[in-house]
Amino acid sequence: MRQEHRRRIIRELCSENSSLNFKEKSITFDQIPNTALNHLIVDDHHGVIYCFVPKVGCTNWKRVMLVLSQNLKAPDGVQYLDPLDIPINLVHDSPLHKTFNKLRTRFGEHSVPLMHHKLKNYTKFLFVRDPFVRLISAFRDKFLKPDDYFYNTYGSVMLQRYASISTPPKSVKKAFAAGIRLSFSHFIKYLLDPQTEKTTPFNEHWQQMYRLCHPCQIEYDFIGKLETLDEDAEHLLKILGLDKYIHFPPGYENRTALDWEQEWFANISVADRRKLYHLYETDFRFFEYDKPKTLLDE
Repeated sequence: MRQEHRRRIIRELCSENSSLNFKEKSITFDQIPNTALNHLIVDDHHGVIYCFVPKVGCTNWKRVMLVLSQNLKAPDGVQYLDPLDIPINLVHDSPLHKTFNKLRTRFGEHSVPLMHHKLKNYTKFLFVRDPFVRLISAFRDKFLKPDDYFYNTYGSVMLQRYASISTPPKSVKKAFAAGIRLSFSHFIKYLLDPQTEKTTPFNEHWQQMYRLCHPCQIEYDFIGKLETLDEDAEHLLKILGLDKYIHFPPGYENRTALDWEQEWFANISVADRRKLYHLYETDFRFFEYDKPKTLLDE
């Protein structure tokens, strides 16, 4: 019943006469740009398609997909059977995952009927999370910890634009040593700045979930939520007939909590909070997350 309800809400919001309007609503699956298909991981052995959303338990789901696909062997040549045995550095190694993006790149127009066949016959799932909590989680993970890639690609840009630091330190290590750190307010300003996406699309860690997974073009069979991860994972593996074969790794403790929102948004103006809600409103409505009224009505 829960799954039927979640799917029905998306169907209703994707219909032409719904109150929700956004740019990608009316395109067909074939019109989705190739680069926007790289989140759809395919396992042909079990007929499963997983759209991964970063900051929504995707590391462990990717582990599960690697075990299912049998694409990866341990150093001793034996197939991995336990998702947790797969080293973290291999989990996000994109060449190991078979995606729709690769299928279309390899076969061009010939891939279209093949993709439609898989979409029709495979079990398609994704996991989602409260959009604002996901943003907090992305910020904590990518900017509060020393991450060279995120500092050089995004952090130094944010420091220049919103912290008035004309020449940020060359590395995250030097920045941290000098006491220069990005604030959550700088991050939100970056997301709200119209220039941001004119220059480069949002990074997958803060791109809207609907833009990663295209729920109006792909009718998902299962929509799980991070907030009910253990229960939903167990239910999904039963549906797939894999619950005897594979166990989803248990939830981790260091999870960003919903009740942290008030604290994190304390220094964000109400006007900016409302703009941010507008930016992520489609995700809130598609996946039935309550509008955070306490943040927006102060």
